[in-house]
Amino acid sequence: MAAADMPEQSTNRCTPLSGLHLLVTYECNYECDHCFVWGGPDQNGTMTTEMVKLIIEQAVDAATIEWVYFEGGEAFLHYPLLLEGIRLARECGFKAGIVTNAYWATSGEEALKWLQPFAGAVEDLSISHDAYHGSDVGVNQTQIARRAAAQLGIPVDFICVAEPEAADVPGSSGQLPAGESAVLYRGRAAEKLASRVPARPWKEFRKCPWEDLRNPERLHVDAYGNLHICQGISIGNLLKRPLADIMRDYNPDAHPIIGPLLEGGPAEIVNQYDLEHEQAYADACHLCYASRCKLRDRFPGILTPDQMYGTSSN
Repeated sequence: MAAADMPEQSTNRCTPLSGLHLLVTYECNYECDHCFVWGGPDQNGTMTTEMVKLIIEQAVDAATIEWVYFEGGEAFLHYPLLLEGIRLARECGFKAGIVTNAYWATSGEEALKWLQPFAGAVEDLSISHDAYHGSDVGVNQTQIARRAAAQLGIPVDFICVAEPEAADVPGSSGQLPAGESAVLYRGRAAEKLASRVPARPWKEFRKCPWEDLRNPERLHVDAYGNLHICQGISIGNLLKRPLADIMRDYNPDAHPIIGPLLEGGPAEIVNQYDLEHEQAYADACHLCYASRCKLRDRFPGILTPDQMYGTSSN
């Protein structure tokens, strides 16, 4: 990362970071319209065992992490890596979770085979269960996976993203919670789904509704080491600087993207950088994402990687 990409660091700052979410891979067997990270079968960017070990060691050194999640993309596509990652996380005393679309649960017998090694080691199996993942057609793999997990004593939740037209659906954050959530129009959803909802004037979006940008409780790290406070907004790189140091020196107000978001939301990004824009957007995420796409050349080490913006595969 070039020095010009990063703000000056503040000192004596500690954020209560308790969760680290490993984007094990950008590869996925689906290309869901609502996907934040443009996951797909042809997407590059997968962690190595050595990298997973390095990240978990940094999580230990950070001294505040309680949970380590493994997700993607689709983490089960790299099954040996996922097994080793869970083992390392548990060995270091972390609670471990997995996010999956359960493509592997083609039958009860198969689901038990895939999940059995995780029994007693995984404390949360979050399964994507909605129309985007084929849960409404053919073999209901998500329900098969849930039954198998119950047999093995693995706690399981369903993550459901509603269709854009659904009314009165609660919002969500970067780590989608259990239950039904609304679409957030960033990543592929900005291109594929935003036109299906009424647009609102861009000046209305004066805050980030979902992320705690000042004191994040969980962050995502991808296969390139990027530490995401929101998908596509990096606050550092774990391959260049340890997690504990990044969090100690994290200065949100000085960050060129987070600073404007804290001051006045996505609309303030437009104002501060004098960006060309549409008059209306689907939601705050839509305006934020569209604005960030226009600023990538200016802040390449922060608005990264390509996989988060659907431009190409690194």
